[in-house]
Amino acid sequence: MFRQLKQWLIPRRCLPSPWDTEKWLNIPFLSVDLELTSLDVAKSNILSVGWVQARYNRIFLESCHYQVIKTKGSLHQSPVIHGLIAQDVASGSKVVNMLEALMPYAQTHVWVIHNTQLDLAVLHKAFKSLQIAVPAIVTVDTLQLEVYLLKKHSPVLAPNAATLSSCRQNHDLPFAPAHNALDDALATIELLYAQLNQLDPLNNATLQDFTYTGAIKVFAERAI
Repeated sequence: MFRQLKQWLIPRRCLPSPWDTEKWLNIPFLSVDLELTSLDVAKSNILSVGWVQARYNRIFLESCHYQVIKTKGSLHQSPVIHGLIAQDVASGSKVVNMLEALMPYAQTHVWVIHNTQLDLAVLHKAFKSLQIAVPAIVTVDTLQLEVYLLKKHSPVLAPNAATLSSCRQNHDLPFAPAHNALDDALATIELLYAQLNQLDPLNNATLQDFTYTGAIKVFAERAI
C-alpha cells in the first residue's frame, strides 16, 4: 500500500495555488489524526478521527472535531492503547460520513499530520473502497519536518526519536495525552508551530520556502 501511495503522495518543489505564495503564518491549517486498529495498512481500519483548525500561530479550539468510526474488523490492541472498546466502535459513525465531513477541507486548508505516509495510506484505502473522488490535498508532515531538523545535528537518529512525544520534548512543549485522535491532532499542530517558528522566527517565509525539508507533499492521483 505504501508503494501504491507513491503515485499519490508527491513531494513538491512548487506548491499549487494559493499555497505557493502564501506566508505560512497566514495559511489555514487543519491538523488531522487517525487512530487505527493496526499499523499494517492492508489490515488497518480507522477507529477514530480528530481534527482542529489553526491559523496566525493560533489554534481555534472551537473547531475541534472528534468522531469514533464504526468498524467490523478486529480491534487488536486498541482497547488497551486507545481505550476504545467494541461497544464504542459499534455505535460509531460510518466511515463514509467522516470522509464526507473531512473532504471539504482539502480545498480550503493545508493538512498537518504526524506521519503523513501512514494516515494517508489508510485514507487512500478508504477512498478507493468507497469510490470517493479525492481532490488534491497539500500536507505537512511534522514527523518528516522533525527528522530534517534532527539530521542537521546528527545523521543517525536514536530509536523513537521522531515519535510525537519525543518531537514535542525537543521543542520544550508540555506533556500531552497520547492515543486519542483529537489530543494527538492538538499536539501535532502545537508541534508544527514550534517547528516553523524555529525555522522562521520572523514569520516571513512562505510555505513554499520549506519544501526543501521534504515534509511538504501533495496528495493527488497525478502531479498538479
